[in-house]
Amino acid sequence: MSDLQPSPIYEEKRDDSASLEKGVSTDYVVQTDERYKFDQHDIDKVQRRLKQRHVQMIAIAGTIGTGLFLGSGEALQGAGPLGALIAYMLVGTAAYASLCSIGEMTSHAPISGTFPHFGARWVDPAFGFALGWNYFYTNAISIPVEISAATIVLTFWDSNLHHQAGYTAVICVLVCSINIFGVRWFGESEFCFSIIKVLLITGLILVGLIIDLGGGPDHDRIGFRYWKNPGAVAGAGLEPKHVGLDRFLGIIGVIVQAAFSFQGMELVAIAASETESPRRNIAKAVRRVFWRILVFYILGILITGMLVPYNDPDLLSSSGNGTAAESPYVIAINRAGIKVLPHIINACIFTSAFSAGNSFLFAASRVLYGLALRGQAPRILTYCTKKGLPIVAVLTTGAFSLLAFMNVSAGAVTVFNWLVNLSAVGGFFSWCGMNITYIFFYRGMKAQGFDRRKLVYNSKLQPYLAYWGIFWTALFILINGYSVFWNFNASGFLTAYINIPIFFGLYFGWKIYKRTKFWRPDEMDFVTGIPTLEETEIPEVPPRNIWEKIFNIVF
Repeated sequence: MSDLQPSPIYEEKRDDSASLEKGVSTDYVVQTDERYKFDQHDIDKVQRRLKQRHVQMIAIAGTIGTGLFLGSGEALQGAGPLGALIAYMLVGTAAYASLCSIGEMTSHAPISGTFPHFGARWVDPAFGFALGWNYFYTNAISIPVEISAATIVLTFWDSNLHHQAGYTAVICVLVCSINIFGVRWFGESEFCFSIIKVLLITGLILVGLIIDLGGGPDHDRIGFRYWKNPGAVAGAGLEPKHVGLDRFLGIIGVIVQAAFSFQGMELVAIAASETESPRRNIAKAVRRVFWRILVFYILGILITGMLVPYNDPDLLSSSGNGTAAESPYVIAINRAGIKVLPHIINACIFTSAFSAGNSFLFAASRVLYGLALRGQAPRILTYCTKKGLPIVAVLTTGAFSLLAFMNVSAGAVTVFNWLVNLSAVGGFFSWCGMNITYIFFYRGMKAQGFDRRKLVYNSKLQPYLAYWGIFWTALFILINGYSVFWNFNASGFLTAYINIPIFFGLYFGWKIYKRTKFWRPDEMDFVTGIPTLEETEIPEVPPRNIWEKIFNIVF
């Protein structure tokens, strides 16, 4: 044990005596073992260039992409309106639990490497290594997923498949360029894209309600017609003789698609080391995510299910039938006889796919940089420009965008669904790892006498939220490929379950190579290399007029 007192990462009003539990020592652990690379704050060369408005808009809509606008069509077709709603609600609770967990840990330590580093620091260095590489390849694979989806959207205007290679090349270059220009450019682009997405989903919900209530040019009042015919829940087609079981399997079948819609919510925590006043801004962002899930995802999928029947032939399907360029919203608006609006919506959906690919490249490159800082990836990946851009990590991650060219030969829809499965299941491992790490964090803070209630952000529902997240994400990992056992094929089995041997191979490989151990609560280091409030937080300037007050409320 060391005599070093904890870094003052708590709010200024804290009472030091109140922050310790009765009977617990006031000494705190500081790890000095060079093998664990904990003391890296002084060589973390990234700079805090993301402003409050950037972070808040990224939190609200940064990773909303094809998973919501296009993937919701597949979810509706697979489980029906009620089934899709249940799946999105369930996955939404797991995503929210994970975000609360990483939000609180980041409030304590807003540093590069984020939750993989937390896993190495408070669970087991091998656990952090496996989490980091799992998160890297999950997000790296998601880049071509979104680029492929963007090319699908473009076929709404140009169905000539010979043009797909050119479109793919242009999108790849633009996505990589924005990240190469630096975090400030990334922040500004995501701020603009997020505004477009917020306006789009808000407009779609309002237009959807108007059409549903008979306000369209055809004045057809739909109501809940499609919940009655063809029905509220679609079957998976695996157990036609057992209708209830088949419908239950249908709901399970869309969980992976729902997960891809939520994937990336943790981006605000990933960006903590490059954010102004990270503790205050991340606290705001995490608190707002609940309403984002409720309004954009849950209300959005509810409206979708009211507008289009789940057996509509134009819905995006894994078989590639129908018009892949059309989302459920576009179908409904076309049916209502509104001529120009579908083109505007399709353009906005394209920017959403582009934005999501942009965000995934940012997240993957920053985690790769964090791994390199701690000696868990090649040292060259730590190289930063004078403006704090981890350029080698960005270029390495950007190379994964080239996988999008697979859609030119294999068919855009096939590649889209194959990569969605790989990335979504990898995302379940990340969420599960965040919650497991939080449980260890919670136990260590309690054992060493830190009062986590004094952190800038903490959740009163913890640690129960973390246990909830662990249960459901672990279950999702096990059941996501259930359908392959009704009609077994090797490719389906591999895409559903290959992440399991990859994750445990990474974990045990590093554990054996480095001979790591699980940290006991009294061994966890909550001090070393963690910046203080004074180092990270800029004093908040009170609003001087009505416009500044509105700005503070919105952003």
